[in-house]
Amino acid sequence: MRVSVIGCGYLGAVHAAAMASLGHDVVGIDVDAAKVEALAAGRAPFYEPGLPELLVEVGATGRLTFSTDLADAAGADVHFICVGTPQMHGEFRADLTYVEAATAGLLPHLRPGDVVAGKSTVPVGTAERLAEQLTSTGATLVWNPEFLREGFAVQDTLHPDRLVYGLPTDDLGVATPEGEAARKVLDEVYAAPLADDTPLVVTDYATAQLVKVAANSFLATKISFINAMAELCEATGADVTRLADAIGYDARIGRRFLNAGLGFGGGCLPKDIRAFMARAGELGVSDALGFLREIDSINLRRRVRVVDLAREVCDGSIVGRRIAVLGAAFKPDSDDIRDSPALSVAAQMQLQGAHVTVTDPQAIENARAKWPDLRFASSAVEAARDADVVLLATEWPEYRELDPAALGEVVAHRRMLDGRNVLDPAAWRAAGWTYRALGRP
Repeated sequence: MRVSVIGCGYLGAVHAAAMASLGHDVVGIDVDAAKVEALAAGRAPFYEPGLPELLVEVGATGRLTFSTDLADAAGADVHFICVGTPQMHGEFRADLTYVEAATAGLLPHLRPGDVVAGKSTVPVGTAERLAEQLTSTGATLVWNPEFLREGFAVQDTLHPDRLVYGLPTDDLGVATPEGEAARKVLDEVYAAPLADDTPLVVTDYATAQLVKVAANSFLATKISFINAMAELCEATGADVTRLADAIGYDARIGRRFLNAGLGFGGGCLPKDIRAFMARAGELGVSDALGFLREIDSINLRRRVRVVDLAREVCDGSIVGRRIAVLGAAFKPDSDDIRDSPALSVAAQMQLQGAHVTVTDPQAIENARAKWPDLRFASSAVEAARDADVVLLATEWPEYRELDPAALGEVVAHRRMLDGRNVLDPAAWRAAGWTYRALGRP
């Protein structure tokens, strides 16, 4: 099929390359000329494992092109809207400027029978409003949310754990004839994943829009729950990692994402739960999501607590102390620094008088652009040289595998703050380090 992808940021670039890999003829559209030039040359404008190789592979087939001209999307059978929905400045609400602009820009290029598939994460009610704008064109809007994990985005697109179609429905919740026709088009787009028995949920607009934010809110709740338990463990002398192991054996709970530490960040979970709360307020059901405010608060408290830990191991003050922060990205296998707990903590310690040096395998340049006042190093050893404290803030494999004896040779004082609870306390203490972590004795 002929496919257009509107917006070639993180979601759109991966989606465009994956759709071409599945055999479709794809054009990716973005207003950023430098980004379009890089993608057309087979260069990913951000770090995502497997994406550069996929861009080169599908680029050689001629099935993937990129453009800054929205008119080049004309003639596509399916138009995927993959633009960002950031948090509005000074508010919790999602900024729909890019979604609305993409939809308005598509209108002159749509034909009867075309399908516009929204993948951006939007407040419930957005699809219904956008669908009305398409009425005069004869095109049909469906909502097809994305569930990508940074670091695994290529795999998650080519081999998704589920697909969701939000179709136009009548008053009884039954898909309209246009909705059924659009479903058949999406079935053809996703023929390969569906042939692999990928679960498919076909539903209405409202439910499809709620799926992504509900999933992210549940995940955020699970992470913040174990971090709340970490606060209790610190007050009682209990060990949060053993607690997580014990309750994780319960099949109803599971062990995944029960890892106490600095908490979540990135471009999705924080802004999605805030936008969810804002939309609930607009709908008059703010009490239903009131708990998310505490989830957000617990998450942010973890950052403050790590700074407190640094102060504790430095005999009450970090003023003038040299602190090495291992990690700048919000998670490993990414160069994304949006709402990064690592950089938030680094900046807080710098503001409180510490001399902070940050390192990261992929995110240094992004971090330097946002936090030019911080110092940066190219390796963990360089960052830790003469340090009074070392903070592991992003759980990259190379930091998890550091040799405590070797690292101890370059620091001024052997003090390790394990912000992700991923190191072996016994091994670090045996090498002469003071080891502290969130929620552990």
